[in-house]
Amino acid sequence: MTEMAAEPARTQLRVGRLVKAHGLKGALKLELYTDDPDGRFVPGAVFTLQVPESSPWHGKTVTVREFRWMNSHPVVFFDDIEDREGADTIVRAILWVDQDVTDTAVEEDAWFDHQLVGLDVIRDGARIGRIIRVDHLPSQDLLIVAPTDGEGEILVPFVAAIVPEVDPAAGHVVVTPPPGLFEELPTVDDGEMEETPED
Repeated sequence: MTEMAAEPARTQLRVGRLVKAHGLKGALKLELYTDDPDGRFVPGAVFTLQVPESSPWHGKTVTVREFRWMNSHPVVFFDDIEDREGADTIVRAILWVDQDVTDTAVEEDAWFDHQLVGLDVIRDGARIGRIIRVDHLPSQDLLIVAPTDGEGEILVPFVAAIVPEVDPAAGHVVVTPPPGLFEELPTVDDGEMEETPED
């Protein structure tokens, strides 16, 4: 029995999300996750799509035909999407681009999954868990953390207010989570709530 060699892992960078169709000629409004949209969305640029398996675009790529700014909003046209109906089929897709691992011009505050997975999670100077994966949702990214003092997983929104510091070189991220994210909030005993002073 011959084993097939595994494909080398690709390093990818998330650069945008398709928000909604724009106009009648296949244009799509973009939510940008890159500091260099004019450099990323050049004609001929190819993006991998993150879409549900039920989507007709699952497993496919798109190629940029044109990128422009309309009323300060970034808008993109892709090959093979010629009208609004076609654009509607790809709305909410997340765009990924293959990243040259030797490229040092990575956007500030943009992290690859492999840079985050395995980092310790620090809160108030103490290690409280470790990142085991990163989930990319349409609304935001989530750091999936395995806590040091229990089983299960904790979903931490990857936003600056909750994760103000990311330091792969030091091997950790610092979190300032809201109450209840990493521990159960104390509950008031029902008996205490019902207890009323007697006359």
